[in-house]
Amino acid sequence: MKKVVTMGKFLLLVVAGLITVAPVFFLLGGSLMGDQELAELLAPAFSDSDGYAAWHWLPLYPTLRHYVQLCLDSPEYFQMFWNTMKITVGVLAGQIIVGIPGAWGLARYSFPGKRAVYLLYILLMLLPFQVTMLSEYLVLDRFHLLDTLWAVILPGAFSTFPVFLMYRFFCSIPEEMLEAARIDGAGEWKIFIKIGIPMGTSGILSALVLQCLECFSMIEQPMVFLKEKKLQPLSLYLPQLQKDHLGFTLCSCFVTMIPALLIFGMGQRYMEQGITEAAVKE
Repeated sequence: MKKVVTMGKFLLLVVAGLITVAPVFFLLGGSLMGDQELAELLAPAFSDSDGYAAWHWLPLYPTLRHYVQLCLDSPEYFQMFWNTMKITVGVLAGQIIVGIPGAWGLARYSFPGKRAVYLLYILLMLLPFQVTMLSEYLVLDRFHLLDTLWAVILPGAFSTFPVFLMYRFFCSIPEEMLEAARIDGAGEWKIFIKIGIPMGTSGILSALVLQCLECFSMIEQPMVFLKEKKLQPLSLYLPQLQKDHLGFTLCSCFVTMIPALLIFGMGQRYMEQGITEAAVKE
């Protein structure tokens, strides 16, 4: 009976996994189909024709034309790709410079109003962008940063969610270890560099991975703060593609997804540790 239950759980997990990755195979298969084949399969979904959209996972007439078009005849795609990379690198650099010391200070030092500051971080983390959009817009406009990549980078660099994740890891470092380092003559900066960062590596990496994935998928911030098309990231490029070029659209989506999949694969273990640690109540 126990083996039957175990096998049932295994099959259930396999089915759930296949359902989860089905969109990836949908994109891959569609990116290898010609426009005519895609039009025949998906015509009811994009027109008033009768019937239902159909799909088969393997293309009847495979072609790499869409990939060639994307790589050799789509300079706009690569311009927006580099905009995405600039935003991502800028946000991650800001989190390293600002977020890590901020999380360490909240976790390891006592000061008046510390609890209130921590609760404020949590509150700002829970607020959706629609709530803070106007205040961010006014601040960026005052500093003449609108319609520049800094308008997206700076709010992301000061995001509170990575600080919240790293805070939990820094709190788990034994105070006795820090006291022993102080007795040996180590200063606060040396303790932070030699003990805090190495022991909080899992939390730091999990926060950076999640922030990186968020940068690849953000839509509202660049839509509000960036008006010039040459500054927009890939997240705004894909919705602009037309249904008349379904194959190119699916190909663009699949290629855009590859960096995020690689980042997720490399940082999955750290993400799991960070989410688990953040779920522990203080």
